[in-house]
Amino acid sequence: MIDLYTFTTPNGRKVSIALEELALPYNVHVVDITQGDQFKPGFLAINPNNKIPAIVDPQGPGGKPLSVFESGAILLYLAEKTGKLLPLDVGGRTEAVQWLMFQMSGIGPMLGQLNHFKRFAKEQIPYAIERYSQESARLLGVMDKHLAQHEFLAPTYSVADIATYPWLAGTAQLYPEMMQPVPHVRRWLDTVGARPAVQRGMKVPESK
Repeated sequence: MIDLYTFTTPNGRKVSIALEELALPYNVHVVDITQGDQFKPGFLAINPNNKIPAIVDPQGPGGKPLSVFESGAILLYLAEKTGKLLPLDVGGRTEAVQWLMFQMSGIGPMLGQLNHFKRFAKEQIPYAIERYSQESARLLGVMDKHLAQHEFLAPTYSVADIATYPWLAGTAQLYPEMMQPVPHVRRWLDTVGARPAVQRGMKVPESK
C-alpha cells in the first residue's frame, strides 16, 4: 500500500486524484505545513526539499521500497507503474508530458505567486500583482485556445489534466473573474470535476 504524504494544497491533491483514478490503495499521512511538519526529520528523509506531496511505494521497481517527491514526478511514476493515465504512443505521451510541464513551469508557479501577493503578502505590491495577474491570464488563454479544439489537454484524459485541475478549480473559487474570458477552460473544469475519482481526490486529506 502506497504511503501518501500530503496536505490540503493543489499540489497535494494532484496525487490523491491520481491514486483514486488508478484505484491504488494508499495510506494518508497529513503533513501540516502550517505547523512546520515538513521540516521534521522523518519527512525530510523522504523529501529533502521539505515540500508536499511525497510518496513511498513499498513495492517499487524490483519489489523494493521507493520514495518519490515532486508532484509531477509522482504522477509520471504512478502512470508508468500502472500503464494508465498516459497515452501509449510516443506522440500522445509527448503531448501529455508537455502539458504536464506547462502546469509545472507555468500554471502552478504563476497562480501560486498571484495568490501569495493578493492574499498573503504583508503589503500589497501593485507591480507584483499586475505581473502575476497578466501572466496567469496569458497562460489561461493558451489553455483556452487549445481546449477549444480538444476535450482534454492531451489526446485522452491524462496526468496533465490531473496536475492542472486542482490549481484551476481553486482559482475559479478565489478569482472567478479570471475564468470569464476562458469558456473552454470552464467547460474543461466542469468535465474533469464531474469525475468521481477527482471529487474523492479533492477531499484528501479531509479538512479539519
